[in-house]
Amino acid sequence: MSQHYYISPRFIDKLAVHITKNFLDIPHVRVPLILGIHGRKGEGKSFQCELVFERMGIEAVHMSSGELESPDAGDPARLIRLRYRETAEMIRVKGKMCVLMINDLDAGAGRFDERTQYTVNTQLVHGTLMNIADNPTNVQLPGSYDSQPIHRVPIIVTGNDFSTLYAPLTRDGRMTKFYWQ
Repeated sequence: MSQHYYISPRFIDKLAVHITKNFLDIPHVRVPLILGIHGRKGEGKSFQCELVFERMGIEAVHMSSGELESPDAGDPARLIRLRYRETAEMIRVKGKMCVLMINDLDAGAGRFDERTQYTVNTQLVHGTLMNIADNPTNVQLPGSYDSQPIHRVPIIVTGNDFSTLYAPLTRDGRMTKFYWQ
């Protein structure tokens, strides 16, 4: 399918380099775990990611913004950890590159104005993503501890306005940002 659509070389390079750097063990070089692709709505950010994944032979585990809120406090953060660990296990078992893809992160975890509720889940989602970005090979599930390091999993997030996210999540070192235009 990807050969029938135009993919910007600049976008392919950014995505391919980000993913590849996360699979390399480069001594004394800190590689951000999260690539944030942001820009105007409806312009094909998620679709273009899928085309690049297909072209590179990468499997993606998907999450949507709707999964980042729940009536039960802590569920979305647990789900992120679970999906991250599932993706790491896919890398281990299949021996191929895989990524965790979160679509429309700002819609599920962003704060748009004073009327937008900043919930416990929103705080936990931000905290969980920051913790995973800082410790990508030690992601634990609540109630259990695994002393074995897991594979590092690149996280790709899309959104329209990352200024609505908690600023420490989007800082350099945790997230590389790509403005879609």
